Amino acid sequence: MVMGKVCSLIIDGWSCTNVASKRLVEKLGLVTSIHPSPYALQWLSEDGELVVDKQVNITFSIGKYVDEVVCDVVPMEASHLLLGWPWQYDRKVTHDGLANKYSFLFKGQKVLLTPLSPREVCEDQLKMRVKREQERKEGREKIPEKDKKKERVIKVFSCGKKSSIER
Repeated sequence: MVMGKVCSLIIDGWSCTNVASKRLVEKLGLVTSIHPSPYALQWLSEDGELVVDKQVNITFSIGKYVDEVVCDVVPMEASHLLLGWPWQYDRKVTHDGLANKYSFLFKGQKVLLTPLSPREVCEDQLKMRVKREQERKEGREKIPEKDKKKERVIKVFSCGKKSSIER
């Protein structure tokens, strides 16, 4: 949860930064600050390199666990928050790779984070995609020029059920 809203979160120990989606920041009206060391990213955009020049301080909760983290703001669709290596390092997180569980002590309390099931992940991703498409159709989200030029159907595989959303 971020500001009382359910959000999607990924823990990725290979990521060298904590990331918040630009969409999350804009939707919740979070205040950003200038990144102390702006940098360029290639892999997040089909349109070429983008400059990461903003950060945001986010308070989030997972059950009783409430924490605050500084995240770089990027236009990503995979998740609302990505907790990378900096978060894991700061919290001295232990990852059990076999069980895919994360454990650590926070303010004297043991915290154990377990993943969603593959079905729950699929349902979560589908909800996010459908919401984005609804907002685009209602004109609440700007559609990139390259997408306006293309008439296409997006195939959505919803936990084994095949459907499509036309744009």
